[in-house]
Amino acid sequence: MEQATSVETAPTQPTQPTQPGAEQAASAASATISAPMAPTNIEDTGLDQAFLINLFAKGMFLENLEDIGQITQAIKLPDNIVAAIGQEMVDRKLIYAVGSSGAGAGAKIRYQLTKDGQQLAQDACNQNQYFGPAPVRLEQFQARILAQTITGERISKEDIAKAFADIIVPGDFVNRLGPAINSGHSILIYGPAGNGKTTVAEKVATIFESVIYVPYCFEVDGAIVKVFDPAIHREVEVSNDEPARPTLRRSKNDRRWVPCKRPVVVTGGELTMDMLDLKFNELAKFYEAPLHVKALNGTFIIDDFGRQKVSPEELLNRWIVPLQSRIDNLTLFSGKAFIVPFDELVIFSTNLSPDDLMDPAFLRRIPYKLETHMPTPEAFRAIFTAVAGKAGMELTDEIFDHVVHELTEVVKKPLACYQPKFIVDQVLAACKYEGIEPHLTPAYIADALTNLYVQNTSYVGQVGTSAPKT
Repeated sequence: MEQATSVETAPTQPTQPTQPGAEQAASAASATISAPMAPTNIEDTGLDQAFLINLFAKGMFLENLEDIGQITQAIKLPDNIVAAIGQEMVDRKLIYAVGSSGAGAGAKIRYQLTKDGQQLAQDACNQNQYFGPAPVRLEQFQARILAQTITGERISKEDIAKAFADIIVPGDFVNRLGPAINSGHSILIYGPAGNGKTTVAEKVATIFESVIYVPYCFEVDGAIVKVFDPAIHREVEVSNDEPARPTLRRSKNDRRWVPCKRPVVVTGGELTMDMLDLKFNELAKFYEAPLHVKALNGTFIIDDFGRQKVSPEELLNRWIVPLQSRIDNLTLFSGKAFIVPFDELVIFSTNLSPDDLMDPAFLRRIPYKLETHMPTPEAFRAIFTAVAGKAGMELTDEIFDHVVHELTEVVKKPLACYQPKFIVDQVLAACKYEGIEPHLTPAYIADALTNLYVQNTSYVGQVGTSAPKT
């Protein structure tokens, strides 16, 4: 019988960052990733005063913000820094006080832009219309990627067993998967369709437990590149002695960085080359980071590899340097080039033959290649029993033998891991329609297989046929 885990359900560039060595990674394996500390003055932010004045002015001009507290909440910098910027703008006659809101100790001074301040804000908006959390410097972003590298988190046998506890996975596959995950390098998962490749990839992606810190955006050569994406980055709460409601109390942590679980990006046939480059917003004049940059320190899954709009050769040509050197090169609209560490676990999943997808040189650069196989009858029975049991149905020997016979002898299809769930879902829908308790019968199974595979039809379609002559 197939060994398996337990079952429940079926140009000028900055200096290249130094990659952490094996000893560093090992020592960091169980360490908690520390949060970036809040800057104490303008110099600590990594941004010059003129940039911050422009950001402050855009907040007042674009968002009608009026007091220091509102600006502080919006740009995520400590109140003393925002107050210093505000005072500088008062001294330069860019803003002026127009009164206060509230009463007593909670009163806040309200400001408005002067004529010169309005002109400065308009000029700043002509450069870019970004307003929001202040960016971090590119160098700070590079250093943070290396500080929270995915190889710094050890994934144990117990972690894998827990993650895969609800699916059937051969023991030898798990034993090969563990080192692949801990390497932090790329993995190719290939095999017949419907046998768990995508499920395995997604399980791997969610196995990591560390909290990392993702910047809202970073600044390079005056350009803003947005990174944090709520659709990808799952924000988590961390203890940082923050008050329960917004105040001017200073935070110990730099609020320009968002604490998140390691990100997971899944893309399939929709992937294009444009999605792997910086996306410039010509109206707002700032950038959106490409998908693989948003996946840094996490997992990037390319599902159905080989069926994208872009050819496998083009995709691998784009990533041949990042996969090997762990450094990616990006270019701004202006032509300015810069680099970021390519720290992420890349998983390619395909039901095509690896030899048909890429030449040996590319294949060699993917160090881990794991094949999924069609299930043995014993594994198929275990999957079916678990899926049926979860749906409140009993899988008898008679029904199981009937399903196997119909699939292999009548429909002439091999057993596959996805078939039990498809059949059970079909039976559940049929029983719901009939208004009866869910149960497995040969008739319901016959209907399910009719929906699973097209059988014994003489219909050839109408595409390309001519209209009948009259």
